[in-house]
Amino acid sequence: MRRNKAIVTLFACVALLVLGGCNSFFPAAGPSSADIDSKASGNLPYGLVKLTPDTVKIASEHGQEAIVDAFGDRRPPPEIKFGVGDVVSVTIFEASAGGLFIPLEAGVRPGNFVTLPNQPVDTSGNISVPYAGVVRAAGKTPTEVQKEIVGAIKNRAIDPQAVVALATQNTSLISVLGQVNTPNRFPAQPAGEHILDAITRAGGIKDQGYDNWVVLERRGRRAAVPFGALIFAPSNNIWVWPNDTIYVFKQPQTFLAFGAAGQQGQFNFDNWRITLAEAVAKAGGLLDIQADPASVYLYRREPREVAAKLGVDVAKFSGPSVPVIYNVSFRDPAGYFLATKMQMHDKDIVFAANAPSVELSKFLALLEAAALTADYGASTAAAANL
Repeated sequence: MRRNKAIVTLFACVALLVLGGCNSFFPAAGPSSADIDSKASGNLPYGLVKLTPDTVKIASEHGQEAIVDAFGDRRPPPEIKFGVGDVVSVTIFEASAGGLFIPLEAGVRPGNFVTLPNQPVDTSGNISVPYAGVVRAAGKTPTEVQKEIVGAIKNRAIDPQAVVALATQNTSLISVLGQVNTPNRFPAQPAGEHILDAITRAGGIKDQGYDNWVVLERRGRRAAVPFGALIFAPSNNIWVWPNDTIYVFKQPQTFLAFGAAGQQGQFNFDNWRITLAEAVAKAGGLLDIQADPASVYLYRREPREVAAKLGVDVAKFSGPSVPVIYNVSFRDPAGYFLATKMQMHDKDIVFAANAPSVELSKFLALLEAAALTADYGASTAAAANL
C-alpha cells in the first residue's frame, strides 16, 4: 500500500512539473515549432515567413548585399584629370611661321609646332608654359588645360592650337591587393574598366574563388561581396573609378545547423553558392526518429524593403535589416523543390525542430525512470523491515 502511494505521489509531482511547462522542463536542442509559430505574432524581434514560390522569388531577386546597392552609381568613371605629380606633355601649333614659337626662317616646314619638355604638375597644381605663364592643371582635364593655354597666347601667336597629354600617370591609379596573383597599383584606363577587368590586370585570383570576397573602397565608402556575386549577378561588376582600391581576401562562406539535423555545427559552402536543400544535406539531413519534417527553419536578416515584400510588418523593427525566419515543410513533397530554389547566404542558420512525439517519448521515459526509482525505494524499505 505504501509502495503504491509513493508511486502515485511521485507521478503526480512529475505531472505537475510537465503540465507547468513541458517545453522548458525537458532538455532540447532548440525551440519547438509551436514556440516559433506562436511567438512570431508577439513582440519578439523576428518575422515568420512561409516558404512559397512567391517568397523564394522575392528572396532570390534581391540576394545578398550587393556592391551596386552600396554605391548606386552605375555610370562610367569620370574623365581622368591631372593631379599633383602627373607628368604632362604640351605641344603648341601655329598656323604659319613668324609667330611666337615658329621663327620666320623656318618657312613652311611640315607642321608648324613646338613640343615643350615634359614637366610634372607642381605641388601648387600648376605647370609653366612660355608666354602663357603659370597654368592651372590639377583637377582639370587635358581639354580644359588646352583651352586655357590657347586663351593666354591667342593675341600673340598666329592662330594657336595646343595639345596637352598625360605623359606619366601618377595620381589616377587603381589598387588591387590581397589574394590575387600580382598585387599592383596601375593607371586607370581612359576608356574605363570594371571590377573583374581590374582583377584580371592584377593577374586574377589565386584559386577557384568560391571562398574569396571582394571589397571595393571608394572615397571613404566600402562594400564587400563574395567573388561569385560578380559572376552570378553581373550588376555587381560595376565600373572602377580612379583612386579606387580593390581588396580580395579569403574567408569561407559558412552556415550553422542546429536541432534535429544529422549533424550540428558550422559548415562551409565549398562552392560559389548552395541552396537550402544542399545545406540540409551537408548537415546530414533530418533525423527520422526525431525531426519534424514540417518544421525546418532558416534564420536570416533581410533588408527592410525585402522583409516588407515578404509580408513582414517592418514597422515593429528598427534599423536597416529585419530578422526573418523562413519555414519550409519537407512533409510536403513540394517543399523539396522550394528548398532547391532557396539560396543560402553567408552566416545563415538552419534549425530542424523536434517532432511532438519526441516530447511525449521523453515524458514516458521520465515516468518509467520515476516508476523504477519508486519501486526500488519501496523494495529497499520492505527489505529493511524484515
